[in-house]
Amino acid sequence: MKVKMSDFLQQQKNNLKKLVKILSVDFPYVSILGTDTKGTTYVVKKTGASINESRWVERGFVARVYNGIGYSEYSFNEINDMAEVEAAIRKTVKDDVELLKSENINFLQYPIIDEVPITKSFWGNVGTLPDNTSPEEIINSLTAILDRGLKLSELIFDIRIVYDYANISKIFISSNKDLEQAYVWSNGYIVPIGRNEKGVKYALKSLSGLKGSELLDDMNNNLEAAVSDTEALLSSEPVEPGEYDIICDTSMAGLIAHEAFGHGVEMDMFVKKRAKAVEYMNKSVASPKVQMFDGARSAIQVSSYLFDDEGTLGTDTQIIEDGVLKSGLSDLLSAMKLGTIPTGNGKRESFERKAYARMTNTFFGPGSDSVEDMIKSIKKGYLLESYSSGMEDPKNWGIQCVASKGREILNGELTGKVVSPVYLTGYVPDLLRDISMVSENVELYGSGACGKGYKELVKTSIGGPFLKTRGRLA
Repeated sequence: MKVKMSDFLQQQKNNLKKLVKILSVDFPYVSILGTDTKGTTYVVKKTGASINESRWVERGFVARVYNGIGYSEYSFNEINDMAEVEAAIRKTVKDDVELLKSENINFLQYPIIDEVPITKSFWGNVGTLPDNTSPEEIINSLTAILDRGLKLSELIFDIRIVYDYANISKIFISSNKDLEQAYVWSNGYIVPIGRNEKGVKYALKSLSGLKGSELLDDMNNNLEAAVSDTEALLSSEPVEPGEYDIICDTSMAGLIAHEAFGHGVEMDMFVKKRAKAVEYMNKSVASPKVQMFDGARSAIQVSSYLFDDEGTLGTDTQIIEDGVLKSGLSDLLSAMKLGTIPTGNGKRESFERKAYARMTNTFFGPGSDSVEDMIKSIKKGYLLESYSSGMEDPKNWGIQCVASKGREILNGELTGKVVSPVYLTGYVPDLLRDISMVSENVELYGSGACGKGYKELVKTSIGGPFLKTRGRLA
């Protein structure tokens, strides 16, 4: 089913064009981003169910105007009184310029955005629009998954099940651009909670995609795997700290991609001289087996779109090619400052927040090795599964990635022993240069979000193939 464009934005579009035309008489660049996102979060557990508005819901506009030094921005919710909005934008520009000049601030100056004329639109397709599925149907589906899951294991005493979706519409208007997009993404989370004599453990199984309420079927099909993961964690032991040969599953590979050369190559950090990666452009930073990508057009997941929040079309960016660092990820302003081509990574948490260079779909590319051969090649090590969290230091390239569990490998075989949790730490180039095997199949995960700035979140996806490398575990 085709995703429908927001009626609200369509009704306001002519007014936005008029506003841009009026302001363009006095300012050499004017653009307006309009956003209308609706969504709902459904939660079911043994103690009951809840239905709430999704945290991603927003409706409003942000105008960007060249003020002679850089760019002023003004966000607003309605445009019923165009003269009032116009006056507020003009006042914001005037105040910004006076502040910059009066406070003796050392500010960056930017050139005028030079846009190529373009008119484009994109409407996503899903199996079933979430709005066409009643809340009662969704709650009943989640409750059926809960009831079935509780019967799968005597160790499971509760399951938290979440379905969350966002129906996103955006328009971008400037003197040269007329862009529209409407799409839906959905997330599903299954969290079985188990208990035995060792204590309480839980596992997280997440699913996502540019899908509608058909994701509920995917959730039902992954219930057994989620319960099995919790059972494995209940029998887990702490890992003995040390350096090991390791295999990272597709989710852990994605976490490494995100933390290592996702944040590390966001090019607004190049402008601020806060990223070590700028020193290594066109240099080897990884094994020749390593390919890494990012971009709204690199994959089909929750961060796939036609244009970003600055009106730049999404791209397919290869960050690392044969182990060599080839490209960063840029918003429009950082690209202008650095003299590079923008990659379509300018993203806002909402129309009320500034745009930063942000990741979209970040992942390692495929190789030609089999997971079976990887396991056989390890004398003593671990298969790390199910990412939990991560941290990085883009200025010094330190990294920490947490796996929910690790499966012990001895003499080329899985022993059945499980360790949990597992902390993987190290220096990014060392970790990537030690990659010796890369599997064929790539999988992406889009159930999480990435923070930056003033704890501003945007949807991203991560993933990759299985990777064999060496790492310090604790």
